[in-house]
Order: sequence, then structure tokens, then C-alpha cells
Amino acid sequence: MLQQTLVRLKGLQIGHGQVICSQDHRFLAAGQVQALGLAYATDVVLEPVGRNTAPAALVAALRLQALDNDEPMLLLAADPAIADVAAFQGALQKAHVLACGGYVVTLGIKPTFACTGYGYIHCGTELPAGYAVDIFVEKPNQALASEYVNSGEYLWNSGMFIAKPSTLITEARQYCSALLQQCQAVVQQSYEDLDFVRLPENEFGLCEDISVDYVIMEHTVKAVVVPMSCGWSDVGDLLALKEANQTDSNGNVVSGDVENLATTNCIIQAESKLVATLGVNDLAIIETKGAVLVADLSQLQKIKKLVAQLKQREELDHHCEVFRPWGSYDSVDHGPNYQVKKISVNPGAKLSLQRHQHRAEHWVVVQGTATVHLNGAAHVLHANDSIYISKTAVHSLTNNTNEPLYLIEVQSGSYLGEDDIERLEDVYGRLDEKY
Repeated sequence: MLQQTLVRLKGLQIGHGQVICSQDHRFLAAGQVQALGLAYATDVVLEPVGRNTAPAALVAALRLQALDNDEPMLLLAADPAIADVAAFQGALQKAHVLACGGYVVTLGIKPTFACTGYGYIHCGTELPAGYAVDIFVEKPNQALASEYVNSGEYLWNSGMFIAKPSTLITEARQYCSALLQQCQAVVQQSYEDLDFVRLPENEFGLCEDISVDYVIMEHTVKAVVVPMSCGWSDVGDLLALKEANQTDSNGNVVSGDVENLATTNCIIQAESKLVATLGVNDLAIIETKGAVLVADLSQLQKIKKLVAQLKQREELDHHCEVFRPWGSYDSVDHGPNYQVKKISVNPGAKLSLQRHQHRAEHWVVVQGTATVHLNGAAHVLHANDSIYISKTAVHSLTNNTNEPLYLIEVQSGSYLGEDDIERLEDVYGRLDEKY
């Protein structure tokens, strides 16, 4: 979806691009962006912690201002689906004209159901390409959302904004000056790390966790909306995901290995296992390798509260599939004193030269060819070959071929944490990182 968000901008005159994401997703995001080869997707800016859209937007505006670039900036999330790209681009061009006039522009969508996860816009005075925003309400309760939809006078806020950096900064100075000052400190202390721009953890962590919608759009008198009909759906919301996908004869949206009987109006996703349902209705059942969610569809807007309750759970921070600059690994099984991983190494990629103090490893090549350097000696392994790496042994692995390499790693030892890695050499500049 990140790639789709970037690709649907093709044909427009796009200048300096910034992809802002979590530092934990940096290799995944960078790989997705680089694979497209788009000239306007240039910088990958890393947030050390999540702080919602307002700090991200102000950091982006301040970085552009530092480049003496005051062309209107377009803020996009990576999770909407858009069916009609031509209509989308047409709305952006109208919004661009308004943004050049000093407005903060959002794109508005005619609501199709009473969703409490979106902002709602009441249109005011008509303008050449849109409307002044009369009322902006961010995420109303169910009763208000129903009232807005039934009135036919409100639009959904798509979460896409267009404004000059100077306009956004001026509005922030008026309505959230403390946040703006903190973002200025963040930008001043940001630094380049290989192909990334890192934001300082201490300074960025002090930014208020708040959205552009709350901190600027609900207050500014410069807010305008351009209505857009382009088959938009914010599929980051599970109810919207259901609306955006075709249902079966029983009203279910199904993905993966699923068997249903007497099941109606459900969202069911199976990622790694068979999911079977019997006699259930109006549920979201989402199975992943690390966890399973079962939720009443009417309760899905409370999912952030559930995530907050799960903060102390290891699964929230340690996903089964973890991306690295050389590829990824998938945790297959683990228990006391052992862990099994499936490792994927990209063509031409290399794992760091490293050693472990607390664990030994056994590597078995499943597909491809691996060149393993172990205590100064090189070993070429093909499918079904294996090698044992004892504790404290200095080792690395390279895929010197043009094909992906897959291997199984079996770890054994008293401690198996990712911080039991002492890097001696690394082409990706991670010598000081413990993962």
C-alpha cells in the first residue's frame, strides 16, 4: 500500500519527497521505495517513537523550509485504497491551486456509513474549487456520526492535506506553538545515517502525540475542503476494509485458508493457519503468525484501547517476521534454550561479521547458495548442506548469487535475545546496534 500511495502520484509534478516511518520499519520501507525507482521518493525519515501526524507534518514542513522550498506540500497516509486515480489526481490539482492561495486544504469524501474513526467536515462558503470548512469534527461518537451521515451535509476528512510549508508553520505558531518549537529542535538535531534521516530520540519523544486534525484543522480559519469521488477507502480501519472488498453470498470478506458454515457478515483473515467458523455473525477474526484477534464489528473503533492494554505483551514488539537490510527472518518456533528461524537473504546481501557469547547456531540451506565465513575460513553451502557455529565463533554469511537464499537457523543456548550480537564488521553501518 505504501508503493501504491507513491505510484498513484505518477504524472504529477512532484518535487522533494519524504517518506516518514518508524525506525523499526526502515529497511522494509526503504526496500519498498527503492524498488519503485521513483525520483520523487527521495528521503526516508525515521521516527524513534510514534507521535501521530502533527509532529510528522511539522517536521516535513520545517525540512522543506530549510531547503527554501515553499511549494505546496502534500501529506498522504500509506493506508487508503483509491479506485479512480484520474479523479484523485484531478482533486489534487484543484487543491494545489487553493494551497497556493494560502489555504490549508483537505480532500473530502461523501460518507457511506456512520464511521466514528474519521473526521467529519461541514461545508461552508463555496470557493472556486471547493468550500470553506464551516465545522471540522474529529472522530465523533456514534450518535453524532449517524446524525452527520443522515443529514447529507457532511464529508469525511480523507486525512490528505495540501498546504504551503509556510502556511502550516504559521498556523502551528498560532495554535500549537509549543509543539512547533519542539519540532524545530528535532529538525535542528536530525542527522543522516547511510540512506536515512534520523530524528533525535529525546527531542522527538517530547513532541505531543496528536494529529494534524486536532491541533490545526479544528482551529484554523484557513481550512478548505475539495470534494472528491475516487473510490476512496481508509482500509486501515477494519470496517472500511470490509466496505472496500467484495463479500461472498453470506456477506463475509474472507482471505486465506478459511472454511465457514452458517457464518454471516464477518471479516475473516487467515495468514498462516486454517481458520474454521461455525454459526457466528458480525465478527472480525484476524489470524496472524503471532496472534489472533476476535472482535465484534461494532466494537472495532475501540481497538486502540485494546492495543494499549497489550503494551506489556512481548508479541507487540517482537513480530514473527522481522525485516533487516539484508532480507528478513521468520520466527518458526521457540522455547526454553532454543529458537528456530527461517531466514531469507536477498541477492547480493551480506549478514554482519559477528559472534555470540551465549548461543550456538546451526544453519541448514533450504534453497540457494550461501557463502559462510567461519573463523577465517570460507564455506560454500548449497541446498541440504549445513554448518555448525559454536558460541564465540566469528561468522558471517553472504548471498553472492542473483537468486534469494533461504535457510533454517536453529539456536541453542542459555540466552537467545537479539542483543547477544557483537558486530565486528557491517556494510549497513549497524556496529552500535544490538539487533
